[in-house]
Amino acid sequence: MTFCAGLKIRDGLIGIADTRITTRTQHITAKKLTTYHNYGYKMFIMTSGLRSLRDKTITYFDEFIENNDDRFEKLYEAVNEFARQLRIVTAEDKKALNEGGLHFNLHSIIGGRLSQDKEHKLFLLYPQGNWVEVGQGTPYFLIGESSFGKPILDRVLRYESTMKTALKAGFLAFDATRASAVDADFPIDIVVYKNGSDTLYEYRFSRNDLIEVSTWWQKYLSQAIEELPAECFEMIFNKFPKE
Repeated sequence: MTFCAGLKIRDGLIGIADTRITTRTQHITAKKLTTYHNYGYKMFIMTSGLRSLRDKTITYFDEFIENNDDRFEKLYEAVNEFARQLRIVTAEDKKALNEGGLHFNLHSIIGGRLSQDKEHKLFLLYPQGNWVEVGQGTPYFLIGESSFGKPILDRVLRYESTMKTALKAGFLAFDATRASAVDADFPIDIVVYKNGSDTLYEYRFSRNDLIEVSTWWQKYLSQAIEELPAECFEMIFNKFPKE
């Protein structure tokens, strides 16, 4: 399984991707985040699904960019091309995968801002090649294992959130997933685009880099539960015999 989160707030974009790849017998580390800086692009792609599908589609997409002089001017054009390459891979591999008992399941988050975009954009691309764009009401996409981190983002992330708040929320969504799902783990790759910037900034963090944050969150989450005002429950415990 995978954890990838794409966050779009007023001030920019944040992408967070774990690096754990699970095979039948072992765990390995491999990137699920690809950034593009060539030709003036400010764009990133994160994927969840079979690794072979990801690698083949990314390779075809990269080759298209290298071999064509026509440059993408808007991000949706790049998304459409990535979808076209995904459909080519579907035609080549889906039947064989199905016969082998494997599900064609590549989901992608694509974010960035190209030369003619009026603002930064974030798209979710489905395995069939269709896509949706994130809106301000729910300013994020999750792919892979989404159930553990989604409640955190739903509760605290807003389009008006600061970049720092959004990054904290995104990390805690990953941390909740890491704590509950064995197939998502450190290191994590983070990409940040600040509105108006000329580039993307990419970072990798290990468990040791962020253990202080995880420990702090665990401590104060436990403390907050103990201190949570819940007088409405007292009627239950008042039924117990007095010690």
